[in-house]
Amino acid sequence: MRLRYPGTCRVCGAGLPARTDAVYERATRTVRCVECPVEETATTASDESLMLTSAPEPATSEPAEEAGVAGSSARREYERRRARDEERLRQRWGRLGGVAVALSDERQSTTAWERGAVGEERLGARLDGLTSRGVVVLHDRRIPGTRANIDHIAVTGGGIWVIDAKRYQGRPQLTIEGGFLRPRVERLLVGRRDCTKLVDGVLKQVELVREVVGDVPVTGVICFVEADWPMIGSAFSTRGVPVLWPKRLAKLLVEDGGDVDVAATRQALASRFRPSLCRSVRERFRLRAVLPAHHLGDPDRRER
Repeated sequence: MRLRYPGTCRVCGAGLPARTDAVYERATRTVRCVECPVEETATTASDESLMLTSAPEPATSEPAEEAGVAGSSARREYERRRARDEERLRQRWGRLGGVAVALSDERQSTTAWERGAVGEERLGARLDGLTSRGVVVLHDRRIPGTRANIDHIAVTGGGIWVIDAKRYQGRPQLTIEGGFLRPRVERLLVGRRDCTKLVDGVLKQVELVREVVGDVPVTGVICFVEADWPMIGSAFSTRGVPVLWPKRLAKLLVEDGGDVDVAATRQALASRFRPSLCRSVRERFRLRAVLPAHHLGDPDRRER
């Protein structure tokens, strides 16, 4: 099909401009390049029904539904908000609704979710490339009892890495206030944006993971995918949380060796923090409440 909006290939992480031919995968609500190979996990409804009746084959790699889909939560929220915004325009302009949708820019609060999804997808693609080097990754994991999620969890021989991916613009920097006579206060800035709350969020996620794995080392990381990183002295740490870029993160993961049982640790984490994609059944009903009729057709027969 031809994309109506820009997207990102789920397999290789390449950007796909609008009106580019691409393949839409219904199971994960993502797109991929036409050239990228078809994975067994991207099945249609008919394929899934055949799998239920046929004998299972030995798996050579972890299933996508267990590993999760990077950026799926942010991508679904973006789709939901975009559909809601379009429906409001159509109701407001009546017969001219289609023209209004075509001429109107998306709201900043809506595009922010799409931008975040792209960042998670690109980092997820890079992390998946480390599988052959002993790094196992879980994407977009639900935090039980909340609507929040953990972007990525990487398991290495040396421990667990809880990764928060952000696609912010500007230069990340650490400012320190106070000291001798006043309490020391560290602030994380990206450009002029105060992102200190990101550190608080990652530390909370680290504690939740520690409750599951016990004595296994757990490190929280904030990875800015497209920030304005300087050439020298760029990476830093605040309150024990490294702040870095994708290439630097990949290097740390590959070099993090040890005697941690990667398979058992991954299984424990996957059982506790389920993929956000598991909520798709519930969200389908909620999405139908906001999607107009023209959004409910076969996605392969219309432009996205």
